[in-house]
Amino acid sequence: MDKIIAGIPGANDWKAIRKIEEGWSEDAKYFVEDKVGRRFLLRISDGNKYEEERQLYAALRGLNKVDILTSKLIDSGLCNDGKHTFRIFNWLEGEELTKVLGNFSERNQYLLGYSSGQILSHIHKVKSPADSVRWDTYYTRKISRKIELYHSCSINFPHAEKVINSIEDHRFLLEGRSQSLLHGDYHVGNFLLTPDQELAVIDFNRLDFGDPWEEFNRITWTASQSVSFARGQINGYFNDNIPADFFKLMALYIGVNLIGSIPWAIPYGDKELQTILKLSSEVMEWYDNFERSIPAWY
Repeated sequence: MDKIIAGIPGANDWKAIRKIEEGWSEDAKYFVEDKVGRRFLLRISDGNKYEEERQLYAALRGLNKVDILTSKLIDSGLCNDGKHTFRIFNWLEGEELTKVLGNFSERNQYLLGYSSGQILSHIHKVKSPADSVRWDTYYTRKISRKIELYHSCSINFPHAEKVINSIEDHRFLLEGRSQSLLHGDYHVGNFLLTPDQELAVIDFNRLDFGDPWEEFNRITWTASQSVSFARGQINGYFNDNIPADFFKLMALYIGVNLIGSIPWAIPYGDKELQTILKLSSEVMEWYDNFERSIPAWY
């Protein structure tokens, strides 16, 4: 461990480092406490992509100026003679929302979801770089790649071709979409409930730039746990004034995520694959095999 953190500013003042095992991130995560009792979250990843990720770190620092409760990026850079990248965030106290959400009434689950939608709208105020590739150009390539990977994998799910047909029919909606900073994995599993009963969003390790509405492609995980929270998230994001094309685009992004999740899950083993297939079945039911654009739970 000493070798890995070599070169991180302030590391000599750390008195405690504890590895965090939870989560699916490829990053190594650590709880850190320094000699004066300050607590931090340390993330360590491969240093090979640091240069291309620097814009994202700059955007994440921009998020520090936005009035939301989240882990603030304190420092980032290379360590271990350039072999690794480090990111240091302030430590947030709280319980994982997924562990306590069921203790709330449906009304309060909705209100927590509404708050999560408002938080997301603030995240999206951080705009993408001016030289970003056009969204329709970038995402059309992503669609083609995910469909190709799905067709080449050994696992299929019922009526998948209906999803693919729906995706193809709605690609035109991508034209002219604006871009902003994206959390990249915005669902109920990436929140803490603080001791003051406030929502704090965590785990920006899939940070990206893109169409803000693509962020709703993970709402399937949320709705699977709490339909009330999912409804609230949509309404809170738009302040109860939902644009006409939103649900069509959300269905497109969910469909693409659905197709892509099957080949993604296979390397993680049968347990993860079965989880994805179960969720896929739920999503197909919500969307009536993608014959509708508004999910049944909404």
